[in-house]
Amino acid sequence: MSTKRDYYEVLGVERGAAAEDIKKAYRKLAIKYHPDKNPGDHTAEEKFKELGEAYEALSDPQKRAAYDRFGHAAFAPGGGGPRPGGGGGGGGGFHDPRDIFETVFGGGGGGIFENIFEQAFGGGGGERSTPGRGNDLRYDLEVEFEEAAKGIEKEVAFNVLDTCEECHGRGGAAGSKTETCSTCHGRGQVAHSRGFFTVASTCPRCNGAGQMISNPCKKCGGEGRTQQRRKIKIKIPAGIDDGSRLRSSGHGEAGIRGGPHGDLYVVVRVKEHEIFVRQDDDLLCEMPIGFTTAALGGEIEVPTLHGSARLKIPAGTQYGTMFRLRGQGLPNVHGHGLGDLLVRVLVEVPSKLTRPLRDKLEEFAKLANNEAYPQRQSFLDKARRFFSSR
Repeated sequence: MSTKRDYYEVLGVERGAAAEDIKKAYRKLAIKYHPDKNPGDHTAEEKFKELGEAYEALSDPQKRAAYDRFGHAAFAPGGGGPRPGGGGGGGGGFHDPRDIFETVFGGGGGGIFENIFEQAFGGGGGERSTPGRGNDLRYDLEVEFEEAAKGIEKEVAFNVLDTCEECHGRGGAAGSKTETCSTCHGRGQVAHSRGFFTVASTCPRCNGAGQMISNPCKKCGGEGRTQQRRKIKIKIPAGIDDGSRLRSSGHGEAGIRGGPHGDLYVVVRVKEHEIFVRQDDDLLCEMPIGFTTAALGGEIEVPTLHGSARLKIPAGTQYGTMFRLRGQGLPNVHGHGLGDLLVRVLVEVPSKLTRPLRDKLEEFAKLANNEAYPQRQSFLDKARRFFSSR
């Protein structure tokens, strides 16, 4: 039975919560437990990893549907990329026939699926030619909006099962010898009959290595890897979007006894900006302007990611009018040019008036005729026709 907490409980949301509520809950908790804000706090680090695992599963509609139906068994090992929270194997529901077999019958590494076909059609068998590959890992990296827009290089630090420095990944002390495991005969897996099927699982004696070491390394216990702290630099390309995933080859876990390393997947989380909202490669900005500027026209200064720009406001501009500044948006992450800045003007009415201002406005109201408000006059004409027809 799984010891993992329910993903909805981890994020503190109801099972039927909307995708946006799940995203908000994750961001709030991720900021609270981020390792950079809790240096040396192992509990906070574990909670941060747990949050990332839960959010990866529930933010993807397919993964969420699989989790709602099968629980944690939906992400049992069996192929398809990194598991939520790091580690190789499954992580996206049933994209492969192996996943169904693994979830129903147990076992690891897709052994069931191959074993059935080996039994039925022959093939396979013999000793392993190479040690197994290490697990992939996931790291959630939070960056500022401007950093994502312009691109940046970030250093990330994480714990990883890396090659043992004492035995250099061999798993044995100096002078030790290796011999084929007598339980699995070098295959790394043992077969069990379960009715019609023959099911393979990891050998309990050699832990899937296929070999036994006469004198295991004392530092790693014969596994060839130990828990270590690693720091690497990650290049964040300009224009990257929230939720994008970067792959750093060979920076995942080391394989057992010299097996190749898995990969590190860095999931980029972009902080929200207080002025701009992203729409693909375009930026949206809402700019308040005075009603006199809207009526008479003028020129205003608007913020951009690179400073400021001048924008001409035509006389008679209405509330909500959208203006476009070409090339003032975000760079396309694939190098396909720049987006635009969309400025939506919000006509602001003064909330406090001095006596002289009030007198002038009252004078304006007396002088203004219906031609000054064509939209209002059009609506009133439609309303009169509606009531006269009843």
